[in-house]
Amino acid sequence: MDKQREKMRGGIRRSGRGRYEIRISKRNAETGSREQYQEFFKGTRLQAEGRRAELIHDLNTGAFMKPGSTTLADYLERWIKDYARPKLSPKSAEWYEYLITQHLIPGLGQLKLNQVKPEHLERYYADKLATGRCDGRGGLSAQSIRHHYTALHSAFETARQWGLLRFNPCDNAKPPTPGRHEMQTWDKVEIESFLEAAMETEYYPLFFLALYTGMRRSELLALRWQDVDLTLGQIYVSRSLQHLQDGKTVIREPKTARSRRTVALPPSASIVLREHRLNYAQVDNAGYVFCHADGSPLLPNSVSHGWLKLVRKTGLKPIRLHDARHSHASLLLKQGIHPKVVQERLGHSSIGITLDTYSHVAPGMQEAAAASFDALFQTSKN
Repeated sequence: MDKQREKMRGGIRRSGRGRYEIRISKRNAETGSREQYQEFFKGTRLQAEGRRAELIHDLNTGAFMKPGSTTLADYLERWIKDYARPKLSPKSAEWYEYLITQHLIPGLGQLKLNQVKPEHLERYYADKLATGRCDGRGGLSAQSIRHHYTALHSAFETARQWGLLRFNPCDNAKPPTPGRHEMQTWDKVEIESFLEAAMETEYYPLFFLALYTGMRRSELLALRWQDVDLTLGQIYVSRSLQHLQDGKTVIREPKTARSRRTVALPPSASIVLREHRLNYAQVDNAGYVFCHADGSPLLPNSVSHGWLKLVRKTGLKPIRLHDARHSHASLLLKQGIHPKVVQERLGHSSIGITLDTYSHVAPGMQEAAAASFDALFQTSKN
């Protein structure tokens, strides 16, 4: 420790409210002269002392990054190692690392860290919109580019806190805004036609439940028999099955009780589930409701592919599996079911999301409400 103090001098000086100047002086072993390092840190005094300890460690181990000579590629690699992996969830760190290695470093990595300007980011976003796919088949969606922005903003913000940058260039270079996806839904006749064709497939019970409950694909695939009460006609939604990039699946448990909900089953859906359960020679109460013969869960992409294949076969208006959820909600709202009930069935965090998502149904609801109100007074006159 004493030897380190001889080599490292300097200290911490307050330079404003919540801002500190960190100074370190180190003797060059080859020339004997002292080299000065300075960094401005935003935070508490204790945090600044912790940052100074990190700098001393980096100088001693050769990991120190001098802003003027550090490329964005070098910084992002260190950010993944020293920040993302230790402080973020494994899934988030893995996702950021993929974006950085496959997109950000190839597109921006040659720039000096402290020379990245908003105009560089704007050009990067435009290039990705035009030709950003890794397979060379066109550009990325605006929503995908927003993920790049999130990773960059977090990395630059860490660099600013470490004193490597004076401002975050992402603050003045916003990503493109995703356009709203035009919702496609089926009416009663189309749903009946589709389910009649689906009876010949193994996915019939799953597709029936998707259309009659509005549950998400991930929720349906994670559903266990112990989550289903056929006596009361209820499903307890408490888990979701997520498909990872490497092809594996993982079950996600809700972080809060608010994420759990109870969905009432229509009598016809209860009948379909009872018949589906009878098809199992041995039913494991903890097993999946929808699964392969060996009890393993169905793959999300396989289910979606089966849906699209059947849609093409029937010749109906093409909609995605997720649009079964939208069809369910739209039909309920058109029947005059209160939006709060629809919100609870779908698992939206607020009624505002439900009303905003299904605003296309509002004109018909408005007209029905106006006619109903007028009919009330016409009846009283008679």
